[in-house]
Amino acid sequence: MNAAPLHIAGQRLMLDPAGVAIWPAEKLLVVSDLHLEKGSSFAARGSFVPPYDTRETLERLALALRRWRPERLVLLGDSFHDRHGCARLHASDCAALQRMLGALAQVVWVLGNHDPEPPVGLPGTATEEYRHGPFVFRHIAQPGRAVPPGELSGHYHPKATMPVRSGAVTRPCFLTDGRRLLLPAFGAYTGGLEVRDPAIASLFPRGGRAFLLGAERLFSFPTGPLRGAAPVPETANAPP
Repeated sequence: MNAAPLHIAGQRLMLDPAGVAIWPAEKLLVVSDLHLEKGSSFAARGSFVPPYDTRETLERLALALRRWRPERLVLLGDSFHDRHGCARLHASDCAALQRMLGALAQVVWVLGNHDPEPPVGLPGTATEEYRHGPFVFRHIAQPGRAVPPGELSGHYHPKATMPVRSGAVTRPCFLTDGRRLLLPAFGAYTGGLEVRDPAIASLFPRGGRAFLLGAERLFSFPTGPLRGAAPVPETANAPP
């Protein structure tokens, strides 16, 4: 995979097509919105879906950790789909997660709206937000609030539409304006919200740059002003 460099707050981050961000100088990997046990949450409400989302998400996370070999991991909230998700983990998935996290020097669970309580029995510390160097790590970006030079957040599951010769393609994406970085959702069963939606556009009134996730690389383009912009028609196609 070919990661893309991004400079925020005087620091160099790397954006991975897998949907994680890396701060190489601090050996820190950031991931958002795993929504582990979303399938079992749906099943409990009578909507039966294949119960393999947690395993797939953990396998992808393990690949990212092996690729970048960080010492620190920051999870930007909604790591579990609900406050009881950790208790529903299959024993083998729980053991795999324990091994992954136990190999790291630091694990930070930023609490989200789906998982407002710390996971029980897993390594790491939980917090409403985490500050390190020039960055603040939050689940939900804080518009109109004084922030450090750099803010990393999740929550919105951003996706963007990029025009191509055959029409347009829509994929999950990173979105940044040089101060904020909005991460895509990492979970196997997570959907997406268009960056032109008012909830996201209000955070980037002057627009920004989107990095669409591809199989081996990111596809970057400037969004232009987002507030008040008309949505771009979507197709089922996607970059390779």
